[in-house]
Amino acid sequence: MIEVQKKQKLVKLFASTFYLSAFTFGGGYVIIPLMKKKFVDELHWVEEEEMLDLTAIAQSSPGAVAVNASIILGYRIAGAVGALIAILGTVLPPLIILSVISLFYTAFRENPVVNNVLRGMQAGVAAVICDVVISMGGNVVKEKNILSICILLGAFVASYIWNVNVILIVLVCGALGAVRFLMGRRKK
Repeated sequence: MIEVQKKQKLVKLFASTFYLSAFTFGGGYVIIPLMKKKFVDELHWVEEEEMLDLTAIAQSSPGAVAVNASIILGYRIAGAVGALIAILGTVLPPLIILSVISLFYTAFRENPVVNNVLRGMQAGVAAVICDVVISMGGNVVKEKNILSICILLGAFVASYIWNVNVILIVLVCGALGAVRFLMGRRKK
């Protein structure tokens, strides 16, 4: 009975990551809130706090954010097999779509309808990214932790106003988080 439940969970994991990847345009920053809605809100496989941690790790790791998030999420849900299933579910849709598009590249490149659809998708991607910032940033503000809010605002100012390289921002925020964790541990 347990094997059947595990297989069903793996099938659901594959179907969910495949679906999200197939219908998400704009990369990892767009797929993260959709993963949260699916795996936290709908399926209840992970907690919201875990999803925030998963997102931070996925963004700071080398590679595509969506793939990194899928690996971590899959591993968290079903171990190494879950990670492999989640990778397949996330990578197959773009692979299939890009393979088809490459066959018809010249027709797509010169088609004004396709160009306008892609421009429209850019506006949708911007809206989804704003939703991520508001929902996840709102959770940080709700905690009323002054240090977290200062880090959030500092990262925004460094990136948007001063054009600091994102890698440097991630490294500094990671170091601040590690120091904060160690100081919190010492207090206990």
